[in-house]
Amino acid sequence: MSLAGKRVLELGTMIAAPFATHILSQLGAEVIKIEPPAGDTTRSLVRGGPSGTIVAYGHSKQAICLDLTTGGGKEVFGKLAASADVVIHNLAPSAARKLGVTADDCMVVNPDIVHVHIKGYTHGPQADDLMTNPIAEAATGAMDDHRVDGRPTRFGPSYHDQFAGTYAVIRVLAAMLDPNASAADRRIEIGLYETGLHLAARDLAGMQLKTQLLGRLEKEGGGEFSMPGYGSYLTSDERWVYLLILTDAHWAKLTGALDMPEDGNPQFAKLRDRKKARDTVEAAVRAAVGKFDFDEVERRLRAAGLGFNEVMPLERVLEKPQAHQPGKLRELDFRGLHFEVPEFPGQMQVSPNLPPPEIGEHTGSLLAELGYAPDEIESLLSSGAAKAYQPGDFAWAPVRQKG
Repeated sequence: MSLAGKRVLELGTMIAAPFATHILSQLGAEVIKIEPPAGDTTRSLVRGGPSGTIVAYGHSKQAICLDLTTGGGKEVFGKLAASADVVIHNLAPSAARKLGVTADDCMVVNPDIVHVHIKGYTHGPQADDLMTNPIAEAATGAMDDHRVDGRPTRFGPSYHDQFAGTYAVIRVLAAMLDPNASAADRRIEIGLYETGLHLAARDLAGMQLKTQLLGRLEKEGGGEFSMPGYGSYLTSDERWVYLLILTDAHWAKLTGALDMPEDGNPQFAKLRDRKKARDTVEAAVRAAVGKFDFDEVERRLRAAGLGFNEVMPLERVLEKPQAHQPGKLRELDFRGLHFEVPEFPGQMQVSPNLPPPEIGEHTGSLLAELGYAPDEIESLLSSGAAKAYQPGDFAWAPVRQKG
């Protein structure tokens, strides 16, 4: 699907809203990133300059810098909203009201606009409470199941933010596809909390199921820990391989492929029996994998038709030929540095291949497009209601050489 001709306004920071608009951009929409003079938080996270978030999710967008606490900034935003099809933001509810970017505000100037607010919680007693990605993990059970040295710990990637952004895109597309979408249909709220609940639905339902069947609460430490042989194991050359051993057939293939003494042993043929002997089975798999170097383990597992992969460190992920097939990566140059950025899955490049914009890079051209005369643009810039990019804004601090 191409969204060519659709204009999307992004007011957001960090990940959720920028991720949603990134997907829409990859589907062909024109995305205008609206930032305050202080910039998106991710513009200054790495040595005072842009982080990987800006590179990965900011490319191919336009950028305008407005101070929405000023009358001039609000006026420009109103004209942008009148020209847009979608507004997506993840501002705190109080900030959205203060800056005049709520659904009510936008629909005054554009009754047909699709307005998306990605927030901590949707309707309910916590509707105005703040929430971040790790708090969503804490609130919906995910963090309790992810512990490091016994301490509940956030995941690495911000999955709840990214899923919330994805859910926002789904709702936007549904509204666009419905010719009879009402104003209520186009007032979309996506909560990180509600996103987390939906992601945890299987685990929450499974917990209720076991509790009712067994008459007691029974919790397992995650799917891989409930199935012996499903997880990561160390080869003799100290590379981790992740094994997908879900079924009894998988187990039979594994024991045969790695010449395990347990091959054909009826004592371990069934998952229920392997669960009862979890420690014994885990030790057997560790020993079997540890006999071989990674290349030999890979050869044997592949010949057996088993699912597996090396646990790849980030610096090696893009080395694989699979990652370099057409349509999977986008080549970007930004500030003299070169990047390979993964594309939206299944999408042969639709959006223009442009580097992420600097803060306010398109302020002047967008103001002119909105009908502002040169002297009016200068007035907005000199008053601080708008800001144009200045060389050196959010520059990376130089790296000091050791020695």
